[in-house]
Amino acid sequence: MARIGEIERKTKETFIVMKLNLDGTGEAKLDYPIGFMSHMLNSFARHGLFDIELKAQGDLEVDQHHLVEDTGIVLGQCFLEALGEGRGIRRIGSCLLPMDETLVRAAVDLSGRPFLVYQAADLEAAISGVPLVSEGQAFQTDTTEDFWQGFAFAAKLNLHLDILRGRNDHHKVEALFKAAARALREACEIDPRAAHIIPSTKGVLL
Repeated sequence: MARIGEIERKTKETFIVMKLNLDGTGEAKLDYPIGFMSHMLNSFARHGLFDIELKAQGDLEVDQHHLVEDTGIVLGQCFLEALGEGRGIRRIGSCLLPMDETLVRAAVDLSGRPFLVYQAADLEAAISGVPLVSEGQAFQTDTTEDFWQGFAFAAKLNLHLDILRGRNDHHKVEALFKAAARALREACEIDPRAAHIIPSTKGVLL
């Protein structure tokens, strides 16, 4: 049976409705006002083989922080709901992903204990923080960390994201989304050798 999470989040700053199928084919149906983030979420769905339906709006007249962070929160809540008690999952996943000159590493533990280590701002290969200019809404690259912070804590998982090298900010951000998706895909998969077991010596993922 498909593992599905559906969340609606409405605040004075944003309105987001999302449906996530962990056992999908990578299809993304996105109604999202920031073109670059829509591109990232589409890549995330494709590389994770997650089906995502999303409609979102926010106070972009202020800046993009609220909407991008809340999108991460809602995606995390969908993961948490879809995974349930986590019976049978592999729990841990990782990915070393090259994208042209960029190399990114992602590692995840669906432990029930939220934590984010984000090494994308303190290194020589750091994301610059300069917006990526495009038609309509240019993307505020500094909100990338806000997205993953919201996601990790809402999903109650341990996530490590590292940019090992790179030059192009587009490649760095996109590689993070692709690597995280592939690590999550591995962690969410059902292990046929332990399909009825919660993967913890405690007997619960907390």
